[in-house]
Amino acid sequence: IQVEESAISLWNWTVTKHTGAVISDEQRAKLRFVACRLICLCEGSDPPEATIRRQILMCMKTGKGWIDIGKAGLADGFLENAMSSIEKLYAKLWKGSEGEADIQVHRADVEKSLFKVVSYQAESVFAQGDFQKAVMCVQRCKDMLMKLPKETCYLSILCYNFGVETYEWKRYEQSSFWLSQSYDIGKMDMKYSIGKEMQAKVLRLLATTYFEWDCSLYLDKALKAISLANQENLHPAGFFLKVKILLKSGASDEDINSALAEFPHLEMSLDFYLNTAKLLLEHGRESVGFDFLKSVPERFESSPDLGKITLLHIEFLLQNKRELLAKQKIEEVIIGHYTGKQLLPEALNQLHIILWDRAAKHYEEKSYSEALQWYNYSVSFYTPGQIDQNLAKLQRNMASCYLHLKQVDKAKEAVKQAERCDPNSIFTKFSVYKIAVMENDTDKAVEAVIEMGKLAEKPSEHEDKLRVDKNTGSNLFSLAAQIALENDQQIVAIKALEYLSEHLQDCRQLFAALKCLVRLMLSKVMAENAEKRGEDINSILTYLNLACKKLAESFTEEKFTGDMRILEAHWFRKVAWNLAVQFKDSPEKMRDFFVLSFKLSQFCPSDKAVLIAQKTCLLMAAAVDLEMGRQQATPSEQTELFSQALQHLQTCKEIWKVLKLTGDFAKDPTDTLLLLYEFEARSKLNDPALHNLMESVWEQPQIEIKTLEIIASLAMESPARYPVLCKKALKSALNLHRKQAVIDAVKFSKCLHSLINISLPTGLTDLDTCVLQEVWDYFEDALSVIGSTDAYPEMEILWLMTRAWNTGIFQYTVGKYKEAEQWCGLGMRFLNHLGSLKKSYE
Repeated sequence: IQVEESAISLWNWTVTKHTGAVISDEQRAKLRFVACRLICLCEGSDPPEATIRRQILMCMKTGKGWIDIGKAGLADGFLENAMSSIEKLYAKLWKGSEGEADIQVHRADVEKSLFKVVSYQAESVFAQGDFQKAVMCVQRCKDMLMKLPKETCYLSILCYNFGVETYEWKRYEQSSFWLSQSYDIGKMDMKYSIGKEMQAKVLRLLATTYFEWDCSLYLDKALKAISLANQENLHPAGFFLKVKILLKSGASDEDINSALAEFPHLEMSLDFYLNTAKLLLEHGRESVGFDFLKSVPERFESSPDLGKITLLHIEFLLQNKRELLAKQKIEEVIIGHYTGKQLLPEALNQLHIILWDRAAKHYEEKSYSEALQWYNYSVSFYTPGQIDQNLAKLQRNMASCYLHLKQVDKAKEAVKQAERCDPNSIFTKFSVYKIAVMENDTDKAVEAVIEMGKLAEKPSEHEDKLRVDKNTGSNLFSLAAQIALENDQQIVAIKALEYLSEHLQDCRQLFAALKCLVRLMLSKVMAENAEKRGEDINSILTYLNLACKKLAESFTEEKFTGDMRILEAHWFRKVAWNLAVQFKDSPEKMRDFFVLSFKLSQFCPSDKAVLIAQKTCLLMAAAVDLEMGRQQATPSEQTELFSQALQHLQTCKEIWKVLKLTGDFAKDPTDTLLLLYEFEARSKLNDPALHNLMESVWEQPQIEIKTLEIIASLAMESPARYPVLCKKALKSALNLHRKQAVIDAVKFSKCLHSLINISLPTGLTDLDTCVLQEVWDYFEDALSVIGSTDAYPEMEILWLMTRAWNTGIFQYTVGKYKEAEQWCGLGMRFLNHLGSLKKSYE
């Protein structure tokens, strides 16, 4: 009992909450489901009549709830329970009846519930797609209508709903069945019928179903259905559908005129008449259609929308290629416009659209004179001096026609009018541009491109009622470049392509534009004097930098594949490389192009060829930076250049490590160049890391003499000053000279000369004994080599003799007579080795 009471409370709570829209339909269905199941579980072996009735009601409503939320499968069990409970109720009532009259009352009472349950079962099986079961359920309900006539309307509408759904699913056979059932049921009891308007609606849908199913096969049925619909209730849709069916069936003009003759019997709108005229003309019934259209104004003489009739007439004259008649009609409208018979604004706008479409058609066919005639019709509706966005567009279109006809003066006048109406339009500026190009006015054309660029950045809010987005701007600049190139206006084309490259979003189009720009600018540079090239070379650098930037951004664009990116990167890196080689007379430009070529190559696969190119680019860039650093006047500029060179070298070293793994590079001088460039950069930056670098150098077993001599030279080249490093390098070089199988006396003499110079500076008298002893040994080395070869340069022997003699003199001046005698004696030993100069110094 407690469970039953709880179930009833839940049911009642659900009813009250749903009434207040507190819970949704699905929540209500679930709550009813729970309450109903609980009630069913509490059923005894012989429940009282009230309990059975309550159970019937709850099962019916629970089943219907599931159907209404689209879960018909869950409804079946509850509807079967309801049917079972109805049988129990009928048996109970029969048992308690006291006579025939009593039985009839109980039967009527039960049949009402039975009708509802069966109709719900029909809905359930229909929703589950079981057409045959749905038919059986509806037929059972139909059989009960004799006893339940009030349910006629309900069952008729249920069948109509089934018909609508199956029509929407394009199940025309089922739809025609349900709609026929709906109509037949609606006629069974006129007192409780759905009404003539609803019956007509059912029949119109039935006729439409036959029409769309197979008009040729079911033509008679469709016509019969629509005729019955029109007899039931006169409605514009019924007349229109009848005409439509007749046209589809290929009926004669006479039959169609008969159908049209029925129209005056009903008040119909102007739009209805126009739609009917359209239908007739679209089906090629020109005679009937135009006659019908001519009759319409009589019915709507006072209507302000009469212009719609004229527009439709003009449209169909044009569609049927009767341009001359259409023009006459348009000229009548123009006369009416200035004699008090103006079209309504909406109709006038529509007429402008028709005129512009016709003009555009002729323009596409290159019939520019004919296009102008149609544009002039449109102009006729504007008053002199009127300012209008559409008028500006119209004048621009006319200017394009005049340009094609080579009537430049008329084109200029049309553009002037467009500028008056809409001066801040990118399209107007484009028209100005086209005329300037045609007249070979480079300055004006470039100015127009610049103005277009400004407008593309800040589009007008009312630009021809269209938003001038980046695509519009890009398309115009692309067209501008094409026009300039077709007219051999290279400078103008470059300017247009520059703006185009700034606005393009599509990577493929952007790189195509940049390639075109590079080629154009290169041809321009090649034709110029060297003095004038600077600015244009900078422009090429800008294009290549933009290409590099866009290649980096292109990874986010799906349509731009990896292969495309690689191809573009190769093209641009090779161009940058060639330009670097070409502009070797301009170190700074050469450096910039090499750096760019390296950056662009980073978007290519790192194969051997690319790695070699990258290494070379960075080495060349570093070399140029070092050379420029040597020539700069200010320390800050030098520092910047040397630091930049060092960065290039560090990157180059990493690439070189990878590259050496790909093959044999024993004869490649890269290691030596990297060492010398890094030494120069670090020494001139006074970099503390220089000493660590040199430690690795001293440890190298196969370092070349030339490398050591260059290091020695660089160590003392301003702003560097590392005498200790210089001396160490020269000593190492001298040792290597001594180890040669055959000493090269000339090279040996130069190395020794430098070592003595750095060890024994000119003018210094107070020298450490150790230093003098060390230098003495160098002189002895010289004497040893001189004694073994005749190839030692005589001027170097003379220099050694002079340095030794002068050192002795310096010693004498400070009172070191013994040392003075030794050094002077050393000098005299060189005298014997002099050739032609010996007598002069004896």
